[in-house]
Amino acid sequence: MARPHLALNLFWRTFAWLALLLAGAVLAWQYTFKLLEAEPRALEAAEQLAGLVKLSRVALEHTDPINRVAVITSMSRGDTVQVRVAEQTDRWLPYDTSTFSKELAAELRQAIGPDTVVARSVNEQAGLWVRYVVGEDAFWLRTSPTPLSISLAANWWWVMIALLATAVGSALIARLINQPLRELADAAGRIRDGEYDSRLDETTMTSEIREVNMGFNRMARELAKLEEDRAVMLAGISHDLRTPLARLRLETEMSVNDEQARQFMAQDIDQLDAIISKFMDYARPNETQLRETRLGELVEREVQGFRDPDQIRFRVQVNPTLKVFVDDTELGRVLLNLFENARRYGHQPDEPARVDVSAARQGAWVELRVRDHGPGVPPDRMARLTTPFYRGDAARTAASGAGLGLAIVEKSVQRLGGQLSISNAPDGGLLTILKLQAA
Repeated sequence: MARPHLALNLFWRTFAWLALLLAGAVLAWQYTFKLLEAEPRALEAAEQLAGLVKLSRVALEHTDPINRVAVITSMSRGDTVQVRVAEQTDRWLPYDTSTFSKELAAELRQAIGPDTVVARSVNEQAGLWVRYVVGEDAFWLRTSPTPLSISLAANWWWVMIALLATAVGSALIARLINQPLRELADAAGRIRDGEYDSRLDETTMTSEIREVNMGFNRMARELAKLEEDRAVMLAGISHDLRTPLARLRLETEMSVNDEQARQFMAQDIDQLDAIISKFMDYARPNETQLRETRLGELVEREVQGFRDPDQIRFRVQVNPTLKVFVDDTELGRVLLNLFENARRYGHQPDEPARVDVSAARQGAWVELRVRDHGPGVPPDRMARLTTPFYRGDAARTAASGAGLGLAIVEKSVQRLGGQLSISNAPDGGLLTILKLQAA
């Protein structure tokens, strides 16, 4: 199954959605403030400005041309509102450059008259300018545009603070939401690795999380009991079977006169004994003592156990100085099962098995490769190779066995805190990769 190109864990997904939601709420609040608060205030100020224009118009209409100059001069003395005569040579810039300014200009024209001109600059003097006509003369009334402007730029630092608070709050909320799930995922990973003593908090305030934790702890206890019962059962059966096997071997040696028959019976007894050993290895407790070990020496020791070159031949390429952090006995058991599996199944007809063993440092790991040159395993059966008592196919199971070899390998690698990967080599044969902790 193909993995997605972009995969986010639950924390970042929750954080992203919360941040988007709250950031959208902040921006929506700003826009709502503009619509419901700022714009009505500006339009109210526009009505007041229209009132000033009408007042100045009335004052100028009822003043004779001689006294108008004095009236204009008196009205221009203020800092907020000024009146001046409009000239034909005046240069002005239109005020209605945005949606709101167009609405504001339309409001002023409706209140004052259709021939009203609203400008944001006259003769390069900024302000809010309104031109109106009194008789045959035109006048400019100038005021500050601040009460009539809708600009949230001055509030952007508040917006940035709100967005920053949104990000921090979203991270905290996402962490609080996902912390129980993170603990559950970690505990499930420990259960997968065989640590059945994992326990979750059953006193949390959230009822749903509390019920999940209680169910998980109950499941962990049941799994621990099942694992203990299984180990005791397999160990007990294996131990009890070895006593009658020993008697059978003794009786075979003493009672069977036919040499060939005695040899075949001894081989069957050895095979049963080997199968019982596999049972005991699989049922072994998950107790290991990790220590620094030279990987090359450990590999050579296990290779020396296979002395018959007519059955299996090795090519070892492991740096003598390469060290790993493992349990010697456990890793030796892993290599023994891999080599035995290669001896039985990893060879071509009428040829000895050829096994390549190599190792290389990969960051914090040491990658140990064991590869045979046999027929390999059909891809549809690859995933079940480490299932207890499962055998790949008839071609690879001609030799006798319990079907526990690779299951023991997987379990032992988990005890060592490593990783196991099994696949078909590109040019034939089975390739097993062990990732062990580098020392």
